[in-house]
Amino acid sequence: MSEAISRARSGIDWRLLLLLGMLAACGPLSVDMYLPSLPAIAKAFVVDEGAAQLTLTTYMFGFAVGMLLYGPLSDAYGRRPILLIGVGLYVVATLACALAFGIDDLTTMRFFQALGAGAASVLARAVARDVHGPLDAARTLSMMAMITAIGPLLAPLVGGQLLLLGGWRMVFVLLTLIGIAAFAAVYYRVQESWPLEKRAENALQTSFTAYGKLLRDPLVWGHTLCGGAAFAAMFAYITATPFVYIEYFGVSAQHYGFLFGINIVGIILGNFLNTRWVGRIGTLRIIGIAAGVSCVASFAVSLFCLTGLGGLAAIATGLFFVVGVNGVLGANCTTDLMHRYPINAGAGAALFGCSQFASGAIASIAVGLLSDGTPYAMGVVVGVSGVLCVIGRTMVLRLHDRPALA
Repeated sequence: MSEAISRARSGIDWRLLLLLGMLAACGPLSVDMYLPSLPAIAKAFVVDEGAAQLTLTTYMFGFAVGMLLYGPLSDAYGRRPILLIGVGLYVVATLACALAFGIDDLTTMRFFQALGAGAASVLARAVARDVHGPLDAARTLSMMAMITAIGPLLAPLVGGQLLLLGGWRMVFVLLTLIGIAAFAAVYYRVQESWPLEKRAENALQTSFTAYGKLLRDPLVWGHTLCGGAAFAAMFAYITATPFVYIEYFGVSAQHYGFLFGINIVGIILGNFLNTRWVGRIGTLRIIGIAAGVSCVASFAVSLFCLTGLGGLAAIATGLFFVVGVNGVLGANCTTDLMHRYPINAGAGAALFGCSQFASGAIASIAVGLLSDGTPYAMGVVVGVSGVLCVIGRTMVLRLHDRPALA
């Protein structure tokens, strides 16, 4: 076990925390940095808005599938080797995205890019859980989310400038370099955190067994519905706003990054407050508060989008709260699941992450199908997500005291 891991067991190790946060940022960076380029990609390949948005949808599905694979495999074979394989795949696929000759090539490679990025995201969180107790893990995951949010805060701004300097392919060139740096960091700095005595003997059998047990627990469904619906609302915004903000409201690709960055500030603020409050009031009450905020904000955004009331300012204000609580919900729901099923912590983190990104992919598809060049599609999907989040929140609060399944 590494010196960093040993230090973390006796408190929060800031160097390890920073590294894990950087790894977890690979997935969000690969979404946020290329968002300003979506209209340009559609024009470059002479395709419609829906075809360009499909590159985002396939990324979400790839990320979800990757999370399902990497969590249980890391429970069986350890965190480090699986993390290296995933980050290596991310590097190769990202370079292929930069060299894509058509929209089909880009869409396919985005799937494999996400398949690799899922390892960095889910296993960074699993390592954080391995080396901390329940409350420290919740604080650590929130701190990781704040570190992770710094990249997406700047990513659309950087992506907009790269679009000016060298076109959309430059975005993937930079992401390739980031992936290479991440691979080197894992290889040289991340040691194994999941000891041999805790590993499952049969990876494939354990994967199905672990997921089957988790899916029989109604509280798990409550967590995944609550966190997944809130995430779906956020991804409806991510999918729709490059076109709604840039083409409907006339915001420039470069200024789009500033509007996007305001919401990332919301994520950072939410996670900062979580690190202060979770030790005092616990994960369950934090989940109840954050899900409540998400639901109310989602209904408000839906109203503004469907009626036109308040215009861009009202929509952006509501989205600040919709997006801002996602990191809080993710940190606390994941922590609660992993500590409810400690032997299957990797599978628990993977299942929750998969539910989030699968929900995001479905929301992205729905936005594409309903898109009419106005905020209408975003309003409908965000509103439905708010309803589902209410249901998930109710399940979590009512079922939390039930014992875990053996």
